[in-house]
Amino acid sequence: MADKHPYISGVGNISQTLNHFRKTFPNIVDSATLKKLGLAPNNESFLLNILKFIKLLSETGEKTKEAGDVFSQHKDDEFRKKFEPLIKSSYNGLFELYGDKTWEIDLDSLITFFRSTDQTSALIGKHQARTFKVLAAICGYGELPPEKPVTKTNVSSKKKIAKKSGKKKKTTKIEPPLETPPIDIENQTSKVSLTVRVEVNLPADGDQKTYDRIFKSIRENLINGR
Repeated sequence: MADKHPYISGVGNISQTLNHFRKTFPNIVDSATLKKLGLAPNNESFLLNILKFIKLLSETGEKTKEAGDVFSQHKDDEFRKKFEPLIKSSYNGLFELYGDKTWEIDLDSLITFFRSTDQTSALIGKHQARTFKVLAAICGYGELPPEKPVTKTNVSSKKKIAKKSGKKKKTTKIEPPLETPPIDIENQTSKVSLTVRVEVNLPADGDQKTYDRIFKSIRENLINGR
């Protein structure tokens, strides 16, 4: 697989990565580096194969001397002039076959070349052809595909999001009012009974007349009283 021409399904990742490296090129680039930069999500290994194939990275991921010479160029014209020989050298078999016309070769011819050279499927051959087309466009031959927005991983942002999502909202539970059955005022008196217990302490030394007066008073004031 290492001898075959590299490819990636999202070719916009190539130009996006190289534009980033023109600003700052890490001394070592691996999958973890690309993930932190948000470049080529879920396609990091494919992008690394391309960078190694065109001699920007060594097999162990270090930035090469050639990469330092190319990406130190600030002007676009000077950058393209330095970048072009890397592509011609990496795709030497293609340039030996088509010469300088290789830069403008159609997609179907490129697919035929890659499929016959690498014995790949139609889909892989198409990805290989589109990969070369993007590298050619970076050299100034053709139009670059639109780039996807960078999804840079921010550890502090992740912590804030996790903290925010983990925080429970304080809610006030509102209990419905208790229903009180209506009171029937008219019938209330008939439903309520009143019992009055009267305790009478009779004097031990009292005579019959004394007892008669006490009971008479009770009858008149309590029992028959209104």
